[in-house]
Amino acid sequence: MDDVTITREDGERRGAYRAEVEGHAEAGELTYQKSGDVLVADHTYVPDELRGKGVAAKLVDALIADAREEGTKIRPLCSYVVAAFRRHPEWKDVLA
Repeated sequence: MDDVTITREDGERRGAYRAEVEGHAEAGELTYQKSGDVLVADHTYVPDELRGKGVAAKLVDALIADAREEGTKIRPLCSYVVAAFRRHPEWKDVLA
């Protein structure tokens, strides 16, 4: 799915990635909490009509890219992010 726009809202203690898809009112979301230099990925949500189209994967890809760029680590708590880390052993450099 190429028409996905990922944005990030980064607060002092919490943050979120949002996936806006052209033609769809509801966005996908991946939320996290901050614990020092660790981002605790705690929830991923994709609306029913967008499931199975790679939206959640794009959210996690953005999280991984930012963690590498910023030098932070990720602690996956959300079951989707846990499974994504299992599928991608090359991400171990950002695993907390």
